[in-house]
Amino acid sequence: MVKPLVSAMNAWTCVVVSVFAIIILSIIGSLFKSNNHTMMGSTEDPSDGGAVAGAVFGAVFIYIGFFVFCGLQALLHLRESRRGAISLS
Repeated sequence: MVKPLVSAMNAWTCVVVSVFAIIILSIIGSLFKSNNHTMMGSTEDPSDGGAVAGAVFGAVFIYIGFFVFCGLQALLHLRESRRGAISLS
């Protein structure tokens, strides 16, 4: 039987943070990709919005990985608690 690597609280916290990060970073990446004036309107902003969008979407994929891993950990905790296991976390 597979045992969880992180506590239930850490797993659920990671799931929530990952969902918010995926949503927020996807919006920011989309704004950079479309060279939206709110992101590209200043002289101090980057000249190539597509390059910035690529980096932001890279972070989105990392958070998707966190979401999958932490979601599986949370599901393992749910499965353990239904079997009557005692949680020390």
